[in-house]
Amino acid sequence: MRPLRDALLLIAGSERVRDLVTSLPVSGSVVRGYVPGESAEEVVAAVAALAEDGIDTTIDYLGEDTLDPERARATVDAYREMLAALSAAGLAERAEVSVKLTALGLRLPEHGEQTALANARAICLAARNAGTMVTVDMEDHTTTDVTIALVRELRQDFPETGVVLQAYLRRTEADCRRLSGAGSRVRLCKGAYDEPADVAFTVPAEVDRSYVRCLKTLLAGQGYPMIATHDPRLIRIADALAQRYGRRAESYEFQMLYGVRPVEQRRLAEAGQRVRVYVPYGEEWYGYLVRRLAERPRNLTLFVTSLISKK
Repeated sequence: MRPLRDALLLIAGSERVRDLVTSLPVSGSVVRGYVPGESAEEVVAAVAALAEDGIDTTIDYLGEDTLDPERARATVDAYREMLAALSAAGLAERAEVSVKLTALGLRLPEHGEQTALANARAICLAARNAGTMVTVDMEDHTTTDVTIALVRELRQDFPETGVVLQAYLRRTEADCRRLSGAGSRVRLCKGAYDEPADVAFTVPAEVDRSYVRCLKTLLAGQGYPMIATHDPRLIRIADALAQRYGRRAESYEFQMLYGVRPVEQRRLAEAGQRVRVYVPYGEEWYGYLVRRLAERPRNLTLFVTSLISKK
């Protein structure tokens, strides 16, 4: 499956392939399995349904790598609209939001960092006014330093702001040590970008070992770890480590992606664990869908078969 995965990631930016995918009969059900909709109303409905099962959410308005200042501002407006809808539905306490700095203008050729920071501040303020908070997503390794630096800036006014760290990066264990202090909120995931071997572990077993080392650091620290994994073995390890470090159930949480292992999500919630599901929405769903398909061989096979059979 690795060659298919790599090929799929390579074509993720192809508009021609995107148009083909959206025309497939199967694509509707595949997309809806991972992205509940394109509008604020649709994502709020998904949040409400998960809340009924005792599951919290973090909402991501899809889009990244914008080089258009107007598009970056439109992303801020979309978050404001969604947060207002969440608040009106009485769901702000059950949902936080996730943001990507490149969607907020980080890669703009002029003043990218300043623009992304200003836009992130606007979203953090809107989230606070709605009664919730923000976690800043991590992207490819070239943005790691600036993401952590801008999160530190945001935390001066919005100390509740969280950040994502990716266990497959060789640097992440050290980052976990630096970011495990009191008040820090860190989501630990494996990582979904195609990174070079000099900066990232590429063997799955090495990634798993790095994940466990990072998890130990975060659970032994004074912050709030957000354990993002669907791996049954890592979930069991995380549960055992939480007990070893005397963690109360409310002092950490498990996170999973919308549409991935929903039965396990409900099982964990029913067992008394805090569970949060990452719920994406918006028109820019294609790149996100490609990464999710690349991570799950069964769905990738369905996707590729549909492409081949297209007449």
